[in-house]
Amino acid sequence: MTLTAPESDVFTGPMLYRVTDAMRVLSMSRTVIYDLIRTGRLRTVKQGRTRLIPASAITEYVALLEREAGVKQ
Repeated sequence: MTLTAPESDVFTGPMLYRVTDAMRVLSMSRTVIYDLIRTGRLRTVKQGRTRLIPASAITEYVALLEREAGVKQ
């Protein structure tokens, strides 16, 4: 018996980003990323000593920027 996951459960990209990867994805400096983390605008998780940014947190942050800019979704 072969189990298949629904298409929505298939991961197509990284689920977690290191700060340096998030810097590239968001085109922002390390300082800005850490300021966003410190102020709570960009959510993170920790795995051991590593600070990771979930892909969903990046999506949420971009949506927040769009809302603040008045872009309708």
